Amino acid sequence: MNAIVKNHDATPGWKKGDVFRKFSAFFGLILLCLILTLLSDAFLKTTNIRNILSQVAVISVMAAGATFVILTGGIDLSVGSILGLCGVLAAGVLKWSGSPALAIAACLFVGLACGVANGYLVSFLKLPPFVATLGIMSIARGFSFIYTQGKPISSFPPSFRYLGTGEFFGVPVLVIVTAIVYIASWYILRKTPFGRYVHAIGSNETATRLSGIHTNLNKALAYVICGGLCGFAALLFCGRINSAHPLSGQGYELNAIAAVVIGGTSLSGGRGSVGGTLIGALIMGVITNGLNLLNVDTYWQGVVLGVVIIIAVTIDMRSKKGAA
Repeated sequence: MNAIVKNHDATPGWKKGDVFRKFSAFFGLILLCLILTLLSDAFLKTTNIRNILSQVAVISVMAAGATFVILTGGIDLSVGSILGLCGVLAAGVLKWSGSPALAIAACLFVGLACGVANGYLVSFLKLPPFVATLGIMSIARGFSFIYTQGKPISSFPPSFRYLGTGEFFGVPVLVIVTAIVYIASWYILRKTPFGRYVHAIGSNETATRLSGIHTNLNKALAYVICGGLCGFAALLFCGRINSAHPLSGQGYELNAIAAVVIGGTSLSGGRGSVGGTLIGALIMGVITNGLNLLNVDTYWQGVVLGVVIIIAVTIDMRSKKGAA
C-alpha cells in the first residue's frame, strides 16, 4: 500500500484548534438546542423531536451522498433534480405495473444511472464538476416535466409508502433507514480502501494518481454513490408526502451541500466526515423547527441559514490557515 493512502488511515496528532474544528458543529448543535429549550417549552417534547428527525431524513440521505463527492474536491448540483426524476419515474412505474418492488428498483436504477453520467462527465471527460452536474440537473428536471407533462402523480399503496410513513417499535422507519445509511457511509469512508482513496483524491489528486491509484474510477464511483442515495431519498420523499411532482427536490441541492459544509467537510476536498454531515443536517432542521415554534416569519429562515453557512465556511478557511 502506498504511503499517501497510509497517511489517511493514520490518526493525526492533536494540533492547536483541532478540537474546535472537529467538534464545532456538534457544540453548535448542543448550544442551539439549549437556547431553543429555554425559549420554547414545546421543543424537547417527544413529538417535536420525532418531527425534526423525520423532516431532515431526506436531506440527510442526499447529503450523505454529497459528502462522498465533496471529499473528492467535487460538487454535485444535480441531486435535487435527480430526486425529482427518480420520484416521478418510480410513481409512473408503480401506477403502470402495480408492483412496489419494480417501482423501487426503477427508482434506484435511475439514480445510479444519473450518478454514472455525472461520474463519466467529471472523471473521464474532465468537465468541471460545476458545469457537468449543472447540465445533468437541467436534463433530469426537463425529463421529469416531459414524463409527467407537469402533473403530479399521487395516491400510492401503503406498501410503497412504508419507508416514508411506517414505524418500527415506535420509531419512524425514516429515522431508522437514515441511521443505516450513515452507518454504512461511515464504514465505507473510514474502513475501506475506497474511503481512503476518496480522502486522498481530495487532498492531492495528482499525487494519488502517481502513487498508482485509479483516481478517475474512484472519483466516478463517488458520484455513482451520490446518485444512488438520491434515488433512495426519492423513495423516502414520495412515501412521506404520498406524491411525486416534477418539481420535487427543487432547491434541495443547496440544502444538501449546506449540510455537508456546516458539518465541517472542506469544499476543497480531503477533509470531513459523514458524522459531521449528519450534525449539519440536524442543525438545519433544528433551526427551521425552532423558528417555526417561535412564530418567526418563514422568510427569515433563509437568512439565518445563510449566516450559518458563512460562519461554517469561515471556520473552515481559518482552520486551513492555522494548519498551514
